[in-house]
Amino acid sequence: MTLDSRRAGILLHPTSLPSGTLTDAERWLDWLHGAGVGVWQMLPLGLPLIGLSPYQCASAFAANVALFEPDAAEPDEADFAAWCARQAHWLDDFARFVVVKSMHGGAPWPDWPAPLRDRAPAALADLDRARAAALRAARLAQYRAARRWRAIRAAAAARGIALFGDMPIFVAHDSADVWARRDLFRLDATGHPTVVAGVPPDYFSETGQRWGNPHYDWAAMQADGFAWWRRRLAAHFEWFDLVRIDHFRGLAAAWSIPAAEPTAIHGEWQPAPGAALLQAIVDDLGDLPLVAEDLGIITPDVVALRQRFGLPGMAVLQFAFDAHADNPHKPENVTPNTVYYTGTHDNDTTVGWWAALPEDVRQAALRQLGATDAAAMPGAMIDTVLASRAALAVLPMQDVLGLGSAARMNTPGTEAGNWAWRFDWADLPPDLAPRLLEKLQKTDRCETTRT
Repeated sequence: MTLDSRRAGILLHPTSLPSGTLTDAERWLDWLHGAGVGVWQMLPLGLPLIGLSPYQCASAFAANVALFEPDAAEPDEADFAAWCARQAHWLDDFARFVVVKSMHGGAPWPDWPAPLRDRAPAALADLDRARAAALRAARLAQYRAARRWRAIRAAAAARGIALFGDMPIFVAHDSADVWARRDLFRLDATGHPTVVAGVPPDYFSETGQRWGNPHYDWAAMQADGFAWWRRRLAAHFEWFDLVRIDHFRGLAAAWSIPAAEPTAIHGEWQPAPGAALLQAIVDDLGDLPLVAEDLGIITPDVVALRQRFGLPGMAVLQFAFDAHADNPHKPENVTPNTVYYTGTHDNDTTVGWWAALPEDVRQAALRQLGATDAAAMPGAMIDTVLASRAALAVLPMQDVLGLGSAARMNTPGTEAGNWAWRFDWADLPPDLAPRLLEKLQKTDRCETTRT
């Protein structure tokens, strides 16, 4: 998918569907189609390690099978075997990872017995023999999820709806990827990170964000032509028409925090070979249906990297209301090669954001939006994003429903209360889809009209 025409999308993670799973995906796709929406954006579909955050997952490749309805049907063995062979580069070690983790009460892999922690060949062979049934079950669950997803993607395509996925730039330390390929990460002899990823103090947090993900050993990554990365992107393109690279700036330079530091304050920028990486992916896969999440501290090298490969960036209308004329989030500065949001999953809902603004900022915002009444929120923000020059305008479902802070998806730097919001079908007024359809028709973003 390329952003070569004006489109509108809705941001909604599958856990926010009424079922909390993909059980009602087709009903959701029908609603989107009826509203003229051509893009469904979601958060990563990986298996959360702890809690509900989809940004700290057990694998960069595996799906969270809890998102998919149970499937007890026996697979076609030939098809299953062929799929396992194609996915063997990650699937076998993922299955081992989840089985061994279960055997040891969920302990992180550096705490496993040394033979398994260090992947001694004899220990892995013993595991494969002794736990064959559990390993097959883990592979089968992934196969069933992938098969179900193929049906969802076909259903979306039949309705003219593109699926927009999300790929965290870093992977979790306690993941199958790091356990299986310690040579690709900056770890000590016992498997613990020497430095961890995050971002310095910014709009969201005075102490920055210490994510705890290990940094890549970029020299090792580059030595084999970024094979792991090429496979990772190829896997995402099997699932999605468009993929957002979260924290894109990390491909130019990433904030490196000594592992012993409790916050992200004391760190330094470490360069990354983003141009070489993206070129390797282009050479391997061709066109890049990617979106660069380029929010936060963006330096000229990050802009140059994005522009060199023609990747769309992001803008957020909630960030537009300051005195700086060159603010890239202001509607007049948004270019066509942009994905424009009222807010993202890390922002408060527009209603919640508006309620927290000082009165003078509210009045200034109303003037900038050409509105006269605060009751116009969040409609004035939605209308502004849809009317912008951005090729893709994305609305969080919470804003479409006009919900307050209780519906916020995530508050960066906090752990409690995130990722849990979901709507109910009864929350959708009968006239909501027709009203949204009319807005999309007026702003030339209606997918139904084109299809």
